[in-house]
Amino acid sequence: MNLYSIAAATGFSILFLLLLFVPMEKVFPAKAGQKILRPHWFTDLCFFLGQYLLWGGLVLWALNHFGHWVDGMTPSSFRQQVAAQPWWLQAIEVIVLSDFLIYWAHRLQHRAGFLWRFHKVHHSAEHLDWLAAHREHPLDTIYTVGIINLPAILLGFPLETIAGFIAFRGIWAIYIHSNVRLPIGPLRMFIGAPELHHWHHHLDRDAGNYANISPLMDILFGTYTCPGHEPDKFGIREEFPKNYPAQLIHPLLPQSISDKIPGLAPAKENETAVDFDTFAQKNNDGKR
Repeated sequence: MNLYSIAAATGFSILFLLLLFVPMEKVFPAKAGQKILRPHWFTDLCFFLGQYLLWGGLVLWALNHFGHWVDGMTPSSFRQQVAAQPWWLQAIEVIVLSDFLIYWAHRLQHRAGFLWRFHKVHHSAEHLDWLAAHREHPLDTIYTVGIINLPAILLGFPLETIAGFIAFRGIWAIYIHSNVRLPIGPLRMFIGAPELHHWHHHLDRDAGNYANISPLMDILFGTYTCPGHEPDKFGIREEFPKNYPAQLIHPLLPQSISDKIPGLAPAKENETAVDFDTFAQKNNDGKR
């Protein structure tokens, strides 16, 4: 795929997501009055463009390489038996197995210091909407995508089918991060929803709700939580850089080094980070 095709696909994707999620966020807002160009939207836009224009190929390469590495672990006779099953049964098996794996892998991201260094990039978002879902360090993405698709790879699903699962989970991830509240009553015990995942992004690092598509794993292992209101704040309690380049580089370096490099040092509490939306606001104020 050439650069023009990638740029066209990126433009189509952002247009599709805008048309799909912005009306939902305006009609069924979780936090009423939140603007489309809310604080730090430009940082999240950089993550979006980075995923599509830069890091998407790296993730697919890593997944393909990982698939070849584990290819010989499952006997071909077993793979043939799996392939002989109805497609809907295969889909259920993959979703349940991947949800089990990603639950524990995600929970480990919040417990293990090394994994948290990269995962807290995602949790540093202080406002949730469809765009904030893309705030994710590329190495964290490789970890998550690899774990989620491990069952499909081991069971012998072709890469094209795995890509379909990635696309589905990608849309689902955007939905549960969106500024939408559509209470589904008792069904929320079986189907994930923004009202659940928003509490996962609470300031508390161990807030719960680690599951992916269905919250059943959280219910089974005692980490399910769903208060009847939105969290007051999203983000992390740690000091962390606010801009896109620093959030990419900071986790890669020992903290003793990154804290001494200008531009990589974490933003102090009450310190305003330089961001496009802040710059635009200052310009608007100056024109009054």
